[in-house]
Amino acid sequence: MHRFLIPLAALSLTSLAPAGAGAEGLSAEQLAAAQQVYVGTAECEMKQSVHLRALDGRPGHFELQHKKARYTLTPEPTSTGAIRLEDRKAGIVWLQIPAKSMLLNAKMGRREVDNCLHAEQRAEAGTPAASIGIAQR
Repeated sequence: MHRFLIPLAALSLTSLAPAGAGAEGLSAEQLAAAQQVYVGTAECEMKQSVHLRALDGRPGHFELQHKKARYTLTPEPTSTGAIRLEDRKAGIVWLQIPAKSMLLNAKMGRREVDNCLHAEQRAEAGTPAASIGIAQR
């Protein structure tokens, strides 16, 4: 029996990107969601904060810092209108709706921090018709 080995350098990974993928394998839907992400510092419950910034030269990629941990997140499509950023390797999820944001650890199955508000969310909360801001079915 013959075994054929293909050198790793000979494999092309570009074919693994989803159809219609743009910058660094992100879809047009992901890049559109990235335009809606609130960046800056969000003040959260229990006097905690989360800092989110867009990464220079990497459209659709964000760095999230909570306590001493840093994660690189990308948008994931949702059917509700919520903005969902994920670091799949670390299992970290940042959810943003007009009323608040929260940081989840999907691997551990828990919220790391909740009731986070960026300035835009604080302004939205002050409007009389404010809702949680996700699609109702």
